[in-house]
Amino acid sequence: MAAFYNENDPKAAAWLRELIAQGFIADGVVDERSIEDITPVELSAFTQVHLFAGVGGWSLALRQAGWPDDRPAWTGSCPCQPFSGAGKGKGFADERHLWPEMFHLIEQCEPVRVFGEQVEGKSGLAWFDLVQADMEAMGYACGGVVAPAAGFGAPHIRHRLYWMAHPATERYDGRGASQTSNEPSAQQRPERFCNAGGLDNTTSSRHTPSRKGAESKARDEARLRRLEPGRHAGRMGDAYSAGSQPGRTSTKTSRYGNSANPDGSFIG
Repeated sequence: MAAFYNENDPKAAAWLRELIAQGFIADGVVDERSIEDITPVELSAFTQVHLFAGVGGWSLALRQAGWPDDRPAWTGSCPCQPFSGAGKGKGFADERHLWPEMFHLIEQCEPVRVFGEQVEGKSGLAWFDLVQADMEAMGYACGGVVAPAAGFGAPHIRHRLYWMAHPATERYDGRGASQTSNEPSAQQRPERFCNAGGLDNTTSSRHTPSRKGAESKARDEARLRRLEPGRHAGRMGDAYSAGSQPGRTSTKTSRYGNSANPDGSFIG
């Protein structure tokens, strides 16, 4: 089957089913469970996996970019509320910080491509530091860019952080195309796409209701200790983020002609 969509909002899930039926996004199944209840072995039959699927924006974007439905890819726009300036500011302590759950599935399934999105600004870039550290520890190359909606035809600025990861052994021709041969489907390379054989899902602490228990918190804290304060966007190639220039406090003009705050957020 082409795609697996995970979305636990009933209204968004209903939209997904309708968009699939109308052919606007890749054919597949919609799963309304919490991501905490999904086991890696369940994903092995799917070519594409869209976590936190919303109304299918990633599937549509892949199609518009010329990415066929039968080409493997994972996507996930983790909840932004913990890191949004409009939220409560709890950050990594917020129970909606669900990157550890998404990373667990990535860690077990080893997808050949992962795309994601998050808010920009100091908090969003700190979140990306964790994502990048986790992915690179697995041997993936991982990078991101901050881009405005206005740059793609929308009548508002709304900067967002977009990122992508792939196995670090692959190289590109400078136009975004892999120099390797055509990627096989998930069914053709089970050793890389969802390597979950033998995983005891019934005893793993990550599959119990207490997925945010002591073990998960200790793991998150250990990862966070590896991060260096102030380097939030040091490897993202975003020259206008304050995180790439520790200690800089003056405002500056972005590449889009807008003033930027010291924390890297833009004044629109």
